[in-house]
Parts: sequence; C-alpha cells; structure tokens
Amino acid sequence: MISAIHWDVLWSNVALVITILYGGTILFTVFMVILENRDPVKTISWGLFIILIPVIGIIGYLIFGQNYRKEKIFSRKELVDLERISSLSRDQVNELPHQKFLKNKKINEKRNIMTLLLNNSKALLTQYNKVNILINGEETFDSIINALNIAKDHIHMEFYRWESDNIGNRIKDVLVKKAREGVKIRIIYDDVGSWKISKIYLKELKKEGIKTYAFMPVRFPYLTSKANFRNHRKIIVVDGKIGFVGGFNIADKYIHGDPKVGFWRDSHLRLEGESVHSLQMIFLVDWYFISRTIIDHQPRYFPNHKVNEECLIQITSSGPDSDWSSIMQAYFAAISTAKENIFISTPYFSPNPSILTALKTASLSGVDVRIILPAHSDSTIAYWNSISYIGEMLDAGIRVYLYEKGFNHAKIIMVDGVFSSIGSANVDYRSFDLNFEVNALIYNETHTISLENDFRRDLENSHLIIPGEWKKRPLKQRISASLARILGPLY
Repeated sequence: MISAIHWDVLWSNVALVITILYGGTILFTVFMVILENRDPVKTISWGLFIILIPVIGIIGYLIFGQNYRKEKIFSRKELVDLERISSLSRDQVNELPHQKFLKNKKINEKRNIMTLLLNNSKALLTQYNKVNILINGEETFDSIINALNIAKDHIHMEFYRWESDNIGNRIKDVLVKKAREGVKIRIIYDDVGSWKISKIYLKELKKEGIKTYAFMPVRFPYLTSKANFRNHRKIIVVDGKIGFVGGFNIADKYIHGDPKVGFWRDSHLRLEGESVHSLQMIFLVDWYFISRTIIDHQPRYFPNHKVNEECLIQITSSGPDSDWSSIMQAYFAAISTAKENIFISTPYFSPNPSILTALKTASLSGVDVRIILPAHSDSTIAYWNSISYIGEMLDAGIRVYLYEKGFNHAKIIMVDGVFSSIGSANVDYRSFDLNFEVNALIYNETHTISLENDFRRDLENSHLIIPGEWKKRPLKQRISASLARILGPLY
C-alpha cells in the first residue's frame, strides 16, 4: 500500500508537471503572438489578455486573434477579370495627371487619394454617376424595394445582417415574385451577423431557385479560422445598372429603431452609372469565394448603362484577403492632407495609432475637426472603448459630440467640402483589419456639402463635450473606459 507521504510526493510531482505545462502553454502562446509582428497595440492587448486571464485568453486568441491577412483567406488567381481590372487601374494611374476634371482645384487636391486607391485596391475611378443620398430606414428601403421591383435580368445582394422579420419578409416577397418572372437572384449573407434568419425563410428562397450562401459558416472545428473574419459589406446590384452601398442591413430595427438604443440613424447611397460595375465586381469576387463558381464578365452583368451626371466615385473594398488595409489608408490620406475641415460620423470609434495621430495633428494644425459618436450604443464594450479616446482628442482641440436622439449608425467622412466616404467601414480596428468592407469614395462638392448638411442636422441632436466638464466625469466612467480601451483592438 502506498503511504500518505508517497501520495503527497506523487501529487506534488503531478502538480509541478501541470504547472510547467500550463505556464509553458501561456508563454508559447504569447511568443506566437509576438512572432506575428502585428500592430504593437494588438500584440500588447492579446499578451496581457492571455497572461491575466490565461484560459479565456488562449481560447479567445485561438478563435478570434489569429492573423490571416498575410496568408490570405483565398486565392484570386483563377479570376481573370481581376487581371483586367489591375491593367485598367495601372492605365488610370498613368492617365490621371492629364484628366480634365483635375482643373477643379479642390478635386485636384484629392488626387493623392485617387492614386492611392488605384494602387492599393485597384479601385477604378469612375466619372459618370448619378448619386442619391438616402437618409434613414423608410427612405432607404423604399428605394431598395422600388429598384428590386424593376429588375429584368438579375439581382445580387450581399449583407452582414439579414433577418426574417417584417422588412426581411417584404424583401423576400419581392424576390420571390421576381424569381418567378425569370430574374436570376444571388444572395450572400454573413453567417454570424445573420444568425437570426430562419431556416424556413431560406428554404422558401431556395425553393424559388434563388441561390443563397452563408459567408464563412462558423462550424467547429473550423471556428478558429472563420469566427473573426466577417463579411460586413452591404451591396445590392440590380441588372448591373443600379447599385446600393452604405450602412444599412436588412432588419426592422433599421426602420423602427431598437428597444435598447431607440431611433436608428443611418445613411445609404443609391448609384447609377459606371460605379455600379465596381460594386458588381466586388460581389462576383465574393460569390466565387463562397461558391467556387466563376461568373464570366458577360454584358448582362456589366451593361453599357450611361448617365449624364458627372460625379467622380471610387468603390473600394478591403478585408483580410487583400494586400493592404485600403479603406484605412484612404481615411489616413484624407485626414492627413485635409486643409479646411474633417467631419466624421461613426458608431464605433477605435482608431489605430496612425489614424488617431493624423486626427490630432490635423486639429493642431488648424483644421476644423468634428466627430459625432453615439451617446447610446448597441455594444457596451464598443461604447466605452470609443469614450476612452475622447480626452486626448479634446486636448488636441477636436470637437467631439455625442448623438442623443437614438443610435447614430452612419459611417461617413467628409473632408474640405469636396471629398466624402460612405459605406460599411467604421473607424475601428475591426473594420480596418478583420472585416470584409466596402465604401464609396466621392469627389464631388455638391454631394459632399449635402452630407455635411446632414451632419450639421445631426449636431443639433448631439451634445458637445466641454473639456472642463469631461475632466470632472466620475471615476467609475474613467475605469470603464480604460478597461474597454484594452479590449478595443480585440472585440
């Protein structure tokens, strides 16, 4: 019989082995994080998270923390059309200095952004476009449903969130009707964002011949490579002639508000003209990614639909499949070269050091910088993380407003009264590095001023933060913001 002392020795040895393995696993995981050579802020955040809360931290890193940008999530080599786009973008870079529209001094001052996007994401510069700015849910969904109803050949839709609620069913009814008329319909919905969509709803669509695919379904054991990379894009293309892009998903709260945050403020774009072809190409690339089906560059998908209005637009996409953080770089270029003003509305604000420095530098240089953040958010961590940046922005002279009428979900940047960006990307780490995003970059005084007017109306429903008052905020709020700041790059 083994004596009690022998049991004690045996247990001590086992405990020592477990401790060594436990500690070794923690150190190895932290070491792997460091070897990825990612943003130092993210490295430190993950390292602290793993060390302070080891079990949760390691599991969280395995699920959400791995960096796939360098490895690429999928290969685009089979897509011949992208080689054609690359060639066109190189031609546009060479021809850009000679374009007549650069005679407009204010547009010429933004030429660097055009060149940047041609190089980092092959975002073709389109000249002839008709733009309708859509404000809030009723106006946006009425416009979308009207466009779907006139479809003759095909409808392509791609959304992060798609719910089988009232507006979801209204759209389903239109899609079913159009499918029965012979219209070809393809739908991409994000598997995580659209977790509320019912199986019955999807079966009804498929029964009518409508092709639907979930973007990167999260199923164990593939969880670690897919849970963190979500398709946040919002794209609609009707017959290759009409396109929609912006901040709206398909759910009732975008019309009627949310019980938690109230009224839902958002913005969207309806496009006609050359820019719709760019939206179409992004959709077809995503369709190939999820279905492995190549849709050739056929005239039916890229019709010669001319409009008379002139409005310079680049449609740019970014994501972990791309070489560069193109939207983040566009934001940085626009902010760092601003001469007069920078107006930003974003629901989630977690800027990387480059964007934060650019904003503070612009303000200190005399540029009028104003930012609207939500006073009420649908995410507690996101809210407090955004709040954590306010103090240093106030110190730099940036005017920060908290939108109080409800939840401001619009993702818009306006610079110098001539450049504006509207789309799916927030000013945060997730949009810059993890999500698949799409934005419309507009070089046009009329539309930028229109967006500025909407921005000023939002200011009327917002509270300007006074630096002196901000410094007196309760300690509990300071602690909440500081803790959320650590988690900001991770969520």
